[in-house]
Amino acid sequence: MDGETLLQQLYKLLPRWLDRLLAQRGLAQNSCLAYEQDLTDFLGYLGQSSFGLRKNASVEEDDILLYLAWQSAHGQSERTKARRLSALRSFFAFAVHENLLSSDPAQFCENPGLPLHLPEVLSREEMSALLASPNLTKPAGRRDACMFELLYAAGLRVSELCSLTLEDLDLQRGILHIVGKGSKTRFVPIHSLAQQKLLSYLEETRPLFHPKVNCVFLNRFGQALTRQYVWKCVKASAAACHITREISPHTFRHSFATHLLEGGADLRSVQLLLGHAEISATEIYTHVQVDRLLEQHHLFHPRNCVELGLSPSQPETP
Repeated sequence: MDGETLLQQLYKLLPRWLDRLLAQRGLAQNSCLAYEQDLTDFLGYLGQSSFGLRKNASVEEDDILLYLAWQSAHGQSERTKARRLSALRSFFAFAVHENLLSSDPAQFCENPGLPLHLPEVLSREEMSALLASPNLTKPAGRRDACMFELLYAAGLRVSELCSLTLEDLDLQRGILHIVGKGSKTRFVPIHSLAQQKLLSYLEETRPLFHPKVNCVFLNRFGQALTRQYVWKCVKASAAACHITREISPHTFRHSFATHLLEGGADLRSVQLLLGHAEISATEIYTHVQVDRLLEQHHLFHPRNCVELGLSPSQPETP
């Protein structure tokens, strides 16, 4: 690499780092494309800054902090900045491993503060109405009803639903084999009602679409359903049920996790069912328990009960 600048060497390292993400960490193709864009953006910033004019140029923590400040000035969200910092950490750790850098300049950079976005969740009554909304007199309606049932029964991502194949179904035990993000697999049980609806759909309705692929859910041409179709279908059904909030296929997944926790499921089990790599991703759903805990505290804490003139085991009469 004699004669090459550090910036040129970093550009040359980029494809090898992306190959490592794909091969060793199992990241999805779309995630790798996003990371490639993040690093290309940062290296482009370095090329336009005073970085190339420094003697014995090396990437320093200040370069990253100035880049993040530049991102803010150009309207990038805190979430985008956090993702780009994550990409930089991974890339520079790899650069140190490859002896291109002596230390990781991103190691001690603090993550941008992210606002807490609570997921949109349907009530049980709204979910029941949505599940009952497809027109069962038509094959497409029966397919959509089964599709909705699985989205809610197994907490599937829309991409997981569309890619579900016949080989992924274990109908005897009521288990789905799901290939999720980064090609990670998990096994998700479904309840008996979903099991019955799925079996009925496979035996009576799916053949009417003249299958050309082995995907479970097919369009009128016998090909796999697209995510766009599922999204439009959910929107139309929500409007028919007079649900005015903005919902999507992912709302089924949010509602699945929320209703499980409301019913007493532990967080670790929900994490496994959702296929989250980190428990922190599942903790967002614990917000649903706050109102319930406040109500229980109000009814049963001894000091509240003294104030209300009740025994701790005697709930307040409405």
